[in-house]
Amino acid sequence: MNLFRPWRGRKILIMRRRIFVALAIAIAASSVRAQPTLAARLGYPSDAKLLIVHADDLGMAHSVNAAAIKALETGLVNSASIMVPCPWFPEIASYAREHSDADLGLHLTLTSEWTSFRWGPVLEKESVSSLLDSSGYLYATESEAAAHIDPQQAEAEIRAQIARARAAGIRPTHLDSHMGTLYQNKALFEVLMRVARDEKLPARISRAHAEEPFRAALLRPDDVVIDRIISIGSDVPPEQWSRWYTDAIRKIEPGVTEIIVHLAHDDAEMRAITVNHPHWGAGWRQRDFDFFTSKEFRRLLRDNNIHLITWREVAKAESFGIQFHSP
Repeated sequence: MNLFRPWRGRKILIMRRRIFVALAIAIAASSVRAQPTLAARLGYPSDAKLLIVHADDLGMAHSVNAAAIKALETGLVNSASIMVPCPWFPEIASYAREHSDADLGLHLTLTSEWTSFRWGPVLEKESVSSLLDSSGYLYATESEAAAHIDPQQAEAEIRAQIARARAAGIRPTHLDSHMGTLYQNKALFEVLMRVARDEKLPARISRAHAEEPFRAALLRPDDVVIDRIISIGSDVPPEQWSRWYTDAIRKIEPGVTEIIVHLAHDDAEMRAITVNHPHWGAGWRQRDFDFFTSKEFRRLLRDNNIHLITWREVAKAESFGIQFHSP
């Protein structure tokens, strides 16, 4: 009797399962790559450089709203997303109602990162208790949130955020995730994609996102995937801010690129909110505002033949289109 035969059989079964999973991931990734490029679906030639300049965090604070609105009015920052659970949501909702042509999505929020300026969920806390830290607020970091929250409760919360936005008269053009929480693991990414498909709205996904195996396995051929996302890092010193962005813009390649910016004024409100938190703080946001509303940035777009597009255009290019619900 061969005592090792049962183990050999289990080993072969395990190997077959691993091969099957690897093939499934490869097929999903290949399927995404095989589709016509997003630029082509938007009606642009293969060498077109298309750019979305996207401001995150609207609704967080008055300073953020004021700077973002001013930037949107220049036309240079041409897209943004709103944090529904935050204190200044009503102000930006009012702006959205009065400017129905603005390209405004929802910055789905499952974290609350500042030391003394915190927020909780839209739903009753008792129904989404896994989303809360020991103080009763949303977790401070995306890694803490991903480690603790129940995906079903996360889904209920982001659906409630979308419902509250629509009830306030906002007609979102896209979805993304504050601090990337919904991209942290397979279960949360599956929630994001399921909700985006149900809402018939594109989610912010880049090719780099799509190359991660657990995400590739969940993407469908008709899901929107932009070519790249640019975001300045915390290692860039303030005096190099303009040079870093200038270099990044000059290096933009054909396809659809999104630059994520964080706008606010370096005022007393933002300094108090972001105290002891230099990254994405008041100075950071003022530098972003100054650069992306400048003549220099406008000239860079022109000199590098970069065409600004919006998430609204991206959504309309897709088979599902944008669903504009009545308030």
